[in-house]
Amino acid sequence: MIDLTHGIAPTNVLQGALVLANTLPYTPEGVHLAVVDPGVGSGRKPLALRGGDGRLYVGPDNGLLLVAAERLGGVEAAVELAESAYRLEPVARTFHGRDIFAPAAAHLALGLELEALGPPVPAAELVRLELPAPRLGPSRIRATVVYVDRFGNVRLNVRPSHLAAAGMADASALHIATLGQEADAPRISTYGSVGVGQYGVLVDAWNWIAIIRYEANAAADLGVQSGDVLWLTAAG
Repeated sequence: MIDLTHGIAPTNVLQGALVLANTLPYTPEGVHLAVVDPGVGSGRKPLALRGGDGRLYVGPDNGLLLVAAERLGGVEAAVELAESAYRLEPVARTFHGRDIFAPAAAHLALGLELEALGPPVPAAELVRLELPAPRLGPSRIRATVVYVDRFGNVRLNVRPSHLAAAGMADASALHIATLGQEADAPRISTYGSVGVGQYGVLVDAWNWIAIIRYEANAAADLGVQSGDVLWLTAAG
């Protein structure tokens, strides 16, 4: 059993989906249980999926599982976790992670067939997340904060290819503007390439553009959080 993380920000389904999708290629195939579930107890379905590569996924039908599953072979089959024999009864409306998802994952790990857990759900009906796309202009990008990690690094919905498309691939520094703050940040390749307290812009391990402040909290200092918009232009 591998515990990937408990570091997802509360209710941040998109962060959980991206972490899952970017982590699973480095893990063995198996049963993958993921729970970021602000809609617990509501009408959202509890799910189990079988991916095209044979992986099994368990979690809520809020888009959390789909980014990973579709990146790794697509969804071959999906079922709603409705069979009471594979739940902890009575089910608490506020703790489906304990009473529905974890038991289903355990039974799948013991060899239970996916279809025994409940009725099928058409793949076309599964909830999908929309990753916001950056808006590109000449030497300007309107970006969205995808999420902030525990160090305060700001991960954007921007790839190096977006910088190139906006004519900023060769910019040695970027100007960052939020609704309340501004900063110039050099393009760097490692966190320690700038001094303590200085900003930098780098390509992170997942090939996203991230804003950092060395040994400080870039998100807090820029006043941004997940979902906020900021603007990148070539500095100087």
